[in-house]
Amino acid sequence: MSIEVKVPVLPESVSDAIIATWHKKVGDSVRRDENLIDLETDKVVLEVPSPVDGVLKEIKFETGATVTSAQVIAVIEEGAVAAAPAPVAPAAQAAAPKAAAPAAAAAPKVDTSALPPGAANYAARNDVNPADVAGTGRAGRVTKEDLVKHVTSGGGARPEQRVPMTRIRQRIAERMMQSKNSIAMLTSFNEVNLSKVMAMRKELGEPFEKTHGIKLGFMSFFAKAAANALAKHGIVNASVDGNDVIYHGYADISIAVATEKGLVTPVLRNVENMSFAEIEAAIAGYAKQAREGGLKLEDLQGGTFTITNGGTFGSLMSTPIVNPPQSAILGMHAIKERPIAENGQVVIAPMMYIALSYDHRIIDGKDAVLFLVDIKNQLENPHRMLLGL
Repeated sequence: MSIEVKVPVLPESVSDAIIATWHKKVGDSVRRDENLIDLETDKVVLEVPSPVDGVLKEIKFETGATVTSAQVIAVIEEGAVAAAPAPVAPAAQAAAPKAAAPAAAAAPKVDTSALPPGAANYAARNDVNPADVAGTGRAGRVTKEDLVKHVTSGGGARPEQRVPMTRIRQRIAERMMQSKNSIAMLTSFNEVNLSKVMAMRKELGEPFEKTHGIKLGFMSFFAKAAANALAKHGIVNASVDGNDVIYHGYADISIAVATEKGLVTPVLRNVENMSFAEIEAAIAGYAKQAREGGLKLEDLQGGTFTITNGGTFGSLMSTPIVNPPQSAILGMHAIKERPIAENGQVVIAPMMYIALSYDHRIIDGKDAVLFLVDIKNQLENPHRMLLGL
């Protein structure tokens, strides 16, 4: 019996998908629930499993084609068995090719010994053979200026590669331009002394991991502090819908996760009701799914506020971009030991700059500053979070 394989029903916010990868070809055996194809939408990569055991009989769309919800993309012959490969004839075996000849010796390294140090380094970096360059120096020697002129005039190796944007990257670009063009965005900064948070992690990190099976990271502190602050500063948790402002009585926090295909923001829902262990476990699960392409569309929808951590990659300070229709985003950065004044004394402390980018149409500067100060106070006194202060 022939069974049709269809594109999964896509949500209203996703109009179509692109066939990213076929994992099977016509004539291959397939097993029930085995992944046949990856479909790339503007938000996630969807896997399409085989509905039955059998043989892939027909592929209706090749890699790169655009497909829509419920469209037939393949046909499987249920219960069929793939044909065994034809046996190799004895004569063919006897005519096996001889061992390949030894590879040719590697091309000799370009001789830059006659060049001054600066010119030699430039030639090596740009893969330029000085013998191919007309020298203008004394006695016809090649100078760095000669090498630069040779490269900029097209004589050196200048490789280029044109690669189409993935759907996810296109969507990220569209969202960023939407944010830039539709939001009156402003960013406020503050700094946080994380010595007490680090002391708590050092003291309780091991028993926390033994009890909950997950490491105690920094993100749970920031997520919990943000949820508490959003409850007290509701305008930061609001969004604009036409001429209306929608206030959200819950903290659904999007956590930015970097993947090879681009940045995704899975949502932690009702963070105000989550424990530190639940937050850490949810973040770890989302990160794993993001790396393996297992995020679902519903995982990425409905956030009311976003946290992004550029410090993971060494960023000391940045101005994160608001993710519409949200109205604010909190940026974490690298922790650096710096001298600060504390009780009249200069001490070295682990400091982090934090940034809040916000939609100035509904959030005033005072609200943004007070929100950041609230975050700072909680993180510098982490016991306040445990008491809901």
